[in-house]
Amino acid sequence: MTSLRHNGDDKTEARDAYLDAARDCILDVGWRRTTLTEVARRAGVSRMTIYRTWTDMPQLLGDLMTREWAGVVAEALAEEDPDAPTVERLVGDIVGTVRRLRENELFVRIVDLDPELILPYLFSRRGRSQDAILELTVAALRKAQAEGTVRDGNPVVMARAMLLAAHGFVLSAHTMVDDEVSAEELDAELIRALTRGLLP
Repeated sequence: MTSLRHNGDDKTEARDAYLDAARDCILDVGWRRTTLTEVARRAGVSRMTIYRTWTDMPQLLGDLMTREWAGVVAEALAEEDPDAPTVERLVGDIVGTVRRLRENELFVRIVDLDPELILPYLFSRRGRSQDAILELTVAALRKAQAEGTVRDGNPVVMARAMLLAAHGFVLSAHTMVDDEVSAEELDAELIRALTRGLLP
């Protein structure tokens, strides 16, 4: 799969600095206690500078999560073995993203302190990051189908089913880990299930 990230300019660099400040605030005090005023203070700019970009915290959070999760995907793709078989590579990208999300400090902080922020993306609608991941996965599936390395089927449906399976391993894997079962063993089962679901 190809990367979600794009090259930036000076305006993008400034915006990233503001998002960095917001990320630091959320890590320090959580979402509920983070304000645009505090983000501006940490970024070393005026409140109006921040307000010109985001009118409220939900808008800022949406952009922050999109950037953060895109970075997680980019990290997983960077470890992709270009010589690996197509299905192994695709499944590795997905499971690598799952593992990184579970370990991402911003994701962990949000889930621990403000889990309600995640609920809309599970019960109401897809987010920009989910749509971007689906787009990459659909493209990879279509290419693999053309090669004959992935079974026939609607790649859009297949990609969405794969994302739904991944959700549980991101959000609930810890509830299934104990003295009898490790996270690594669960991830191995996810790899096995995804691989068998894709092979012709």
